[in-house]
Amino acid sequence: MLIDADAMLGRHPRRDVGPGTVTHTLAEMDRFGISEALVSHSWSWLHDPHTGNLRLTELVAGRPRLRPCWVLLPATCGETGTPEEFAASALAHGVAAVRAYPADHGYDLAGPDVAPVLDAVAAAGLPLLLDAQQAGWAAVEAVAAARPALPIVVGGLGYRVLRQAAGVLARTGNVHLGLANLSSHCGLEWLADRFGPGRLVFGTGAPYRDPGESVTRLLWSELDDGAVAAVGSGNLLGLLRAEARAA
Repeated sequence: MLIDADAMLGRHPRRDVGPGTVTHTLAEMDRFGISEALVSHSWSWLHDPHTGNLRLTELVAGRPRLRPCWVLLPATCGETGTPEEFAASALAHGVAAVRAYPADHGYDLAGPDVAPVLDAVAAAGLPLLLDAQQAGWAAVEAVAAARPALPIVVGGLGYRVLRQAAGVLARTGNVHLGLANLSSHCGLEWLADRFGPGRLVFGTGAPYRDPGESVTRLLWSELDDGAVAAVGSGNLLGLLRAEARAA
């Protein structure tokens, strides 16, 4: 079973990657054999996180295969309320995880402005997701070290990042890597061998990346069946403290 930890709803204003509707997303999941997906909304990334988060909640209501993932902001401008209000609202709306775009939204992931909301989501038990290009590895490690109970999943890895990622994995226990754009040749196998499959999470980056890339990377890998099952869904379910709701 595959559960996608890295997907998005909503049309992109500049890239032709599909309509971003719930119907189209579910059809693509069926096409690639993906049971469930953790989804954010493009508005939360490219427009206004508060508006996008609420729109996402409306879209996934009654859609158990789609788990909402809200986008966080520092509380300095009051856009999403206080850190405690943001975390409480996320839990009240059934949010499964939160995502950060520090580079695009103009803040330092390891800085003092965002620290209170990171503390609040960690206390709420919500994993943090982000793409590698949104924050340097030093910032990821600093946040992970300061909050060892906060699971962090770094996706969008790209090519030639294994040395940097491996150092952070070796020094932390709560940083995980997503499969979206894990482009190093046999990088998945190397990471699973060195750090164990438990540090890896299936994600596609859809619709901005073809889901077939991550599906093929995992299902055609040299990992054994148990490791494939863990990476495909088990590890994410453990981070979400949840069980699969749809097959």
